[in-house]
Parts: sequence; structure tokens; C-alpha cells
Amino acid sequence: MENFNNKYPKLNAAYWNAQYQQQLIGWDMGTVSPPLKTYIDQLTNKNIHILIPGCGYAHEADYLLQLGFLNITLMDVSSEACKTLQEKFKNQRAIKILNADFFEHQGQYDLILEQTFFCALDIKYRALYPGKMQNLLTKNGKLVGLFFAVEFPKLGPPYGGSTDYYAHLFYPYFESKAFQPCYNSHPKRQGSELFVILKPKPFPVPPNYSTEQ
Repeated sequence: MENFNNKYPKLNAAYWNAQYQQQLIGWDMGTVSPPLKTYIDQLTNKNIHILIPGCGYAHEADYLLQLGFLNITLMDVSSEACKTLQEKFKNQRAIKILNADFFEHQGQYDLILEQTFFCALDIKYRALYPGKMQNLLTKNGKLVGLFFAVEFPKLGPPYGGSTDYYAHLFYPYFESKAFQPCYNSHPKRQGSELFVILKPKPFPVPPNYSTEQ
């Protein structure tokens, strides 16, 4: 990924590897996100195919495993993060780990969990995110997760946004099943998150999402 207007950090694999090597991982809460835990708790089908892109240390996957989910794909562009995951989940057949670019990935999932992935993208790729998500979901699949509903004073990542911005971004691709301020955020994120459940609209989007550097 190239610098955007020469202002933004180069958010490629090398950048994220450096963050993990130096343990500059302020986004990591050390546990499953409370809103996602609440959502996961009401799921009954343990066989659904789940993707967690930009998963980092994948605390949501720990919780999914505790509950007996059987098809969990973890994806991160950072080889450092993936090395940690390979060791952490080395005996877990329910976990598949991909060191890959989300926008180059092909697959079909019943559920995609969003947790500090969108906010870490180079902002010039934001417009590609909804269409790619739609392309990766099954007909009855869902994109479920959290978006920062605030603007940050410091140049990101993380990058923020507003409720109106997200509504405009997702409307062409998704029907909203939940789209509201989050009532049960982690204490460090109280008042800053939007919780969403989005179902893909029934028309295809061509999978033309190259992010070649």
C-alpha cells in the first residue's frame, strides 16, 4: 500500500510486523470484546463458517473455541501476528490461520466478525471494504461487529468515522439488522463504538479488489 497524500503511515505488512515486534498494540484488549461475546453467546449452530479479518491475537477465536465452534478462519497481514497464532492454536483443528491480504482473499462465510480491522485500513481502501465483505458472505451470512463512531484527534490508525458515514458506505451492499450505539463496550471504549449486524443485499458485486503494492 502506498502513502496517501504523503501524510499517512504505510499500512503494509512491514508496518504491522513492526507494531507487533515492538508490542505497540494498544488496540488489543487482552480478551474477547464484550459486545461480540454477547452476540456469540446467542449463536446455536457451531458449524457455521466464521472469518475474523485483521484478527491480531484473536481473542474472539479463543471464546469461539470455548463454546465449541468448528470452522474459524483467522486472517492477518502481519506474519508476526500469525506466528503467534500458529503457536497459540497449533493443536486446534477448528482454526485455520491465513497470513494474507483481506482484499485478495476468496471464500464464503456465514459470519464475519469485525473488530478493529476497518479502523486500521489505509483510508483509501475504505470504499472497497463493503463490496468485498458482501462478496465473502453467503446469501444468508452476516457481517457483525464494531466501528468507531468518533473522530480521533491524532492521525491514525485507528481512523474513526460517524454513524452517517457508515450508513452511506454500507447502504448499497447491505441491509441493516442492527445499527446503533454500543451499550456494552469495553470500559476503554465506552461511548465511542457503533454495533452493527449487516446482511448482504441480494445482488453480486464483481470481486475486483487488487491491492498490489
